[in-house]
Amino acid sequence: MNGVLRRGLPRVPGGEPWPPAGDGADPSGGVLARPAVADGASAESRAESPQEGAPSRPPTTEDVLPVTPTAVAPAPAETAASGLRRGLPRVSGGEPWPPASALPAAAPARPAAAPADALARVPSSTATASAGPVASASPRPPLRGRQSVFPTASSERWIALRAERIGRERTRDVAAPRRTGIVLVGAVGLGFAAGMLVLLTRWLLSTPAGVAFLTAYPGEYPLPAAAPVGLPAWLGWQHFLNAFFLVLIVRSGLQVRHQKRPSAFWSPRRDPKRKISLTLWFHQALDVLWIANGVLFLVLLFATGQWMRIVPTSWEVIPNALSAAAQYTSLDWPTENGWLNYNALQQLAYFTIVFVAAPLAIATGVRMSGVWPRNATRLTRAYRVEWARAVHYPVMLFFVAFTVVHVGLVLATGARRNLNHMYAAQDGDGWLGVVLFAASIAVIAAAWLAARPVVLAPIARLFGSVATR
Repeated sequence: MNGVLRRGLPRVPGGEPWPPAGDGADPSGGVLARPAVADGASAESRAESPQEGAPSRPPTTEDVLPVTPTAVAPAPAETAASGLRRGLPRVSGGEPWPPASALPAAAPARPAAAPADALARVPSSTATASAGPVASASPRPPLRGRQSVFPTASSERWIALRAERIGRERTRDVAAPRRTGIVLVGAVGLGFAAGMLVLLTRWLLSTPAGVAFLTAYPGEYPLPAAAPVGLPAWLGWQHFLNAFFLVLIVRSGLQVRHQKRPSAFWSPRRDPKRKISLTLWFHQALDVLWIANGVLFLVLLFATGQWMRIVPTSWEVIPNALSAAAQYTSLDWPTENGWLNYNALQQLAYFTIVFVAAPLAIATGVRMSGVWPRNATRLTRAYRVEWARAVHYPVMLFFVAFTVVHVGLVLATGARRNLNHMYAAQDGDGWLGVVLFAASIAVIAAAWLAARPVVLAPIARLFGSVATR
């Protein structure tokens, strides 16, 4: 059997088939194949009777199966015109691959290739690198499946919170000098506006109409005849405990709002699977104590008749409150004696704190806490937790603003006498109230510093289990 060297595709576009004709390939340029056999019988006879002198060997598929002439490789002109190199057929006797139907549109003719003898001297790596890229088939369209993930209300809230956090982080990138300039400009603007408001108010109160208004409504109205005189000692203790709990509640609430990775968790003994951060437990424990102190305050308030000092008993409270506000704005503050009666603006402020802000804080806090019943579907749908959050935080800001203004006016309108009323339950200019006030501030500051996991954890273990990271 005479072996024939098969020639393949050219190494470069437009070149002759590889290997060159000088290496023993057929000069016709086609790929030579083994001669076809007439039929299967003759092939079998050849396989059964080998030539004389040739070593016997088992028949192979090449000897048994009929062989048809193999298609000639595409001509250089066809390859250059199509822009796609076509290779050997996939099946014996088939069309060169890829088929002609898959060829792209004709591309512009490429430059003529170098002579075969010049190509023979070019290293194989250089000739291979000069070959053009093979065009790829068009990409498949993306697979389309059924949607299995749908947005929910919680996911939308998470996206909104993430966008808000990213916005805050980007806001922090503002340069420090720019922030300082904004603060200074804002402070100057507010100072100018406040000065203009003071001047305008003083001018209005100096007019005949303003003088007549102050005469008719000096800023307070008489209390009922049954109203008690003076302030009892229990009111001083209540005042201190209320301030103590309120300061720690605000601090722990802000920590809960901004805390990302709590260092400790608390679980009740009845439900060990339910975990909350130790800071949240401290916040809710303070809420319980503050509510208990408030309930006791209300009982004593109505039992002793002190409610008449903070609950409006006449519609004259409105014009008198406007008069007191105008006098405060003009920096010509009203003359008052808190031992006997509050001015109308104070009365409205205390009434709002006790009977409006405190119930709102309690109602919204209960909705956000674990005390809220989980199985109350209708109640939960009617009173959504988003509404509670939207109200709870502004109420906290109102408490903070009231405390700042309240303490400022106490210190600016006769500090020793006012502190004696509030802490010592006596009317005078002694120093006992100042000492008790300073001691209360020291206790609040110590509690502020001690409100740490290392101190809170042993206390929390008395009511449940505490786990740390």
